[in-house]
Amino acid sequence: MSQYLPPEAPATVTTFPITTAFDFVEYRTVRTLGSCFGLVVRSMGAVRGIGASFKALAGGEVGQYTKLLEDSRRHAMDRLIENARIMGANAVVGMRFDSSEIGQSLTEIAAYGTAVVVEARTPS
Repeated sequence: MSQYLPPEAPATVTTFPITTAFDFVEYRTVRTLGSCFGLVVRSMGAVRGIGASFKALAGGEVGQYTKLLEDSRRHAMDRLIENARIMGANAVVGMRFDSSEIGQSLTEIAAYGTAVVVEARTPS
């Protein structure tokens, strides 16, 4: 009987294997389920946006935007994991991020990849 990763465990980035590669060294892909994704659309907000604009004029890193994008990527990954789990996956391969602007003040972050079912490799 195959030993799959536990499907009943709560999925988080740390407990749900994700890689930008197309396979795992420590797992064998049993089944490919298809594309999965997680989307987030965020806005800085008017007051914080004005402060960030002044910081941008002065040069250097704009901490407000860095924090917003880091939080947005984590949120998109959480949604990616949720989508993959709904499909029956226990891992994601080929994970990528994409981002775009919507209008003047909105940023879309997408995390996407291929949902797969993996099992532990047996020692040879």
